Amino acid sequence: MTASSQAPEAKGFRWKLVAPIAVWLVIYLWPVPAGLNVNQWHYFAVFAAVITGLILESMPVGAVGLIGLTVAGVGGYIDPDPGKSLRWMLAGFAESTVWLIVGAFVFSIGYRKSQLGRRIALVLVQKLGSNTLGLGYAVAMSDFLLAPATPSNTARSGGIVYPIISNIPRIYGSEPGPTAGRIGTYVMWTAFASTAVTSSLFFTALAPNAAALAIAKKTVGVEVSWAQWFMGFAPLGLLLMVLVPLLSYAVCRPEVKRSPEISEWAGRELSEMGPMSRNEWIMLALILLAMFLWIAGSSPDIRVPVLGSNFVNATTVVFIVISLMLVTGVIEFADIVSEKSAWEVFFYFTSLLTLASGLNEIGFIKWFATEYAKPLAGLTPSTAMLLLVALFFWIHYFFSSITSHAAAVLPVVLAVGSGIPDLPVTTLAMLCMYSLGLMGVISPYATGPAPMYFGSGYIGKGQFWGFGLLFGLVYFAGLLLIVLPWLQVR
Repeated sequence: MTASSQAPEAKGFRWKLVAPIAVWLVIYLWPVPAGLNVNQWHYFAVFAAVITGLILESMPVGAVGLIGLTVAGVGGYIDPDPGKSLRWMLAGFAESTVWLIVGAFVFSIGYRKSQLGRRIALVLVQKLGSNTLGLGYAVAMSDFLLAPATPSNTARSGGIVYPIISNIPRIYGSEPGPTAGRIGTYVMWTAFASTAVTSSLFFTALAPNAAALAIAKKTVGVEVSWAQWFMGFAPLGLLLMVLVPLLSYAVCRPEVKRSPEISEWAGRELSEMGPMSRNEWIMLALILLAMFLWIAGSSPDIRVPVLGSNFVNATTVVFIVISLMLVTGVIEFADIVSEKSAWEVFFYFTSLLTLASGLNEIGFIKWFATEYAKPLAGLTPSTAMLLLVALFFWIHYFFSSITSHAAAVLPVVLAVGSGIPDLPVTTLAMLCMYSLGLMGVISPYATGPAPMYFGSGYIGKGQFWGFGLLFGLVYFAGLLLIVLPWLQVR
């Protein structure tokens, strides 16, 4: 390659590298808004620079997050004491959600090495693979059927659905990179967008749903049953389960649309594979064990003594299953070490989780929500409610944890809403709670499974942000145009 052909690429790289620094500098030098101190404002400048770097892909995502975390820690924005600042920097590496994501990647290794993932993918392709849209519905339906009994969308979509569907694109010659658009982008995005819907449709499909309901009950006295939760969101949720594969098909534009011969080929491949092997049976048993423990571990009515404990945390289940995979020889430790995508996501998501939680720790989120809410006092109840729901939904760009979002913002929104005469606070609370799962679609760090799909290589980094914004707008519009009128007439 000549020097002249390298120049445009180098120039583009420099521009992407300089842009986050420019964003940081502009915010850093901007006058500090009333209600914030210099420390809070400068921390926000670091966070904004990191998000800019992620959007522009200035560097590998893990590197962007790690550099931002280092700058924030060295700057002492969370705590001026160097020792406490370091502990804050390292705290994210102990987060259970982060290890749940890494564990999901390891599950994927087990599916791949045992060939169970390929077998299941071939069965799906044989039955539905002649039509790409039909395949999308099969993927969405898989999450839908698992959702009511799997209270972690990371465990459900990341630990069960993703490892299986990651085998499907390769059957069509679609690999991460140049050939991703053949079918891989469509399959992966459909799975991710679907889990955002099921997380809102079922009360037990997302752990933060219970936390949000507890906050709503304590703050404004709202209390709903499992059935009431489902019925309140069903008009939109069931509609979206029909529309998501279609909308994903239109947006992703898979190159492979119909391939009747691929179903015949999948049948021949299944015949050549023969009966299930020892490792396939073991892997199947371990996944069923994981599903049982995920369900039982979240239910107060089912006691499962494991290692001396009555209940099993979702991440603990991952460690149990990985250990059994190692003991039985389904995978080797070298496989875990060499899984580059898992460790890139580990550094990326850990950094973002810590940085986003820092915004809440220093009081920036509370200030932002309060400042946004001040002008609402003079508006009509309907307009004020719409703006409060909009704040609750779109402020999630500042968060990498739905649980922390609910804990930090929901009390503020409900408190503001309850202070506005004639505003239907129960409806406001339900709209906010229903948005928790849906908002997970908007960014590559918005919810647990997001980093997995972001790091899969099938959805371009720029595509992910664009698709997330588009689907976020669709989901948000559905809340206002379908769920809001439905709640008002019930």
